[in-house]
Amino acid sequence: MEKVMIRLMLLALLLSMPLVAPGQEVLREAFRSSYEAENAGEIGKAIDVLAEVYEPSSYELNLRLGWLNYQKGNMEQSMVYYRRAVDLKPYAVEPKLGLAYPYSAMAMWDEIISLYDSILKTDPQNSLVNYRMGLIFYNRGQYDRADPYLEKVVNLYPFDYDSLLLFAWNKLMMGRTREAKVLFQKTLLANPGDESAQRGLNMIR
Repeated sequence: MEKVMIRLMLLALLLSMPLVAPGQEVLREAFRSSYEAENAGEIGKAIDVLAEVYEPSSYELNLRLGWLNYQKGNMEQSMVYYRRAVDLKPYAVEPKLGLAYPYSAMAMWDEIISLYDSILKTDPQNSLVNYRMGLIFYNRGQYDRADPYLEKVVNLYPFDYDSLLLFAWNKLMMGRTREAKVLFQKTLLANPGDESAQRGLNMIR
């Protein structure tokens, strides 16, 4: 009799446990439908299918909805989802890179700088973020501040066209013409017909 009671208790316990597999299957199907809708250009539908299964504690759902709302032009909503993803995974780089999209669209440059600073604390060698930081300060005319970021990128990728060109122009704007000349020449090796690099060289000669 005691064994029967134990078996019944175990059965009741098993029946009361949540079934993870069906939930995961529903979630997987929602993501599949969302990707299909996005690829078809139906961003609203891609959002709606995920909204039906939305859980605030899901990093993946918040990240995906942040991207889709950015695609649809819903910048405020995009920031809400991306910030939730950042809160859920504070050390992750990808939600912060995602958050930079609506920030950029809203011209929130100071917020972007703060965001990129937080990324570089976790990942100081991140070439994309270092390049973007250099670009922001270059566009602001703050060439001294741009310089170390661009130098880091070129040290990591010495033959990257975009980085070489921006670094060359930054050196030229700083009045460091000898370094700029070398960098423009390297840029022309990466892209022999580049008009911007040639124009920079002509300004030095």
